[in-house]
Amino acid sequence: MKWTIVLFFATTLISSCYSQNNKNKNSNMDNEKKQNPVYSKTDNNKVVLKDEEWKKILSPEVYYIARQKGTERPFTSKFEKFNEHGTYYCAACGNALFKSDTKFESGCGWPSFYEPISKGSVIYLPDNTLGMKRTEVECGRCKAHLGHVFDDGPPPTGLRYCINGVVLDFEKAKEAEKKYNANKQ
Repeated sequence: MKWTIVLFFATTLISSCYSQNNKNKNSNMDNEKKQNPVYSKTDNNKVVLKDEEWKKILSPEVYYIARQKGTERPFTSKFEKFNEHGTYYCAACGNALFKSDTKFESGCGWPSFYEPISKGSVIYLPDNTLGMKRTEVECGRCKAHLGHVFDDGPPPTGLRYCINGVVLDFEKAKEAEKKYNANKQ
């Protein structure tokens, strides 16, 4: 009984620290992008960096999931119940991944989509870790781990891309259109 109480308090302490870290990381997001020389929403060239280089340019949270194939805790992503219209990008390199109109509420605890923005925007790999047969999804530009795809999604694809929100950036549709028109002139 004594160890159960200690374990409960330790878990609560760790959870609250994790939640506080999530609040601070959003304010530093733009600064991190400026320090990341490969981040681009327009460059389609493949990105190949050594692990040490990724560690220098990504936040610890993004690095853990994108490069070490980690998983964020379920129901903690700011994008899980997010309903803005726009485009989701890879937080590691800026590659366009999903349109908001393909996002749906799956109840799994992570942002879910039924279709990537293009065939080349993601890569599929077999994942047999933890005694499960799954299909891993990576960014098609930098090979960042994004999450997994399952065959229990809605029409028209029947797929559910279960994606870690930590490795996603989002740009509202109106903002993207303004930037596009400004660059066109």
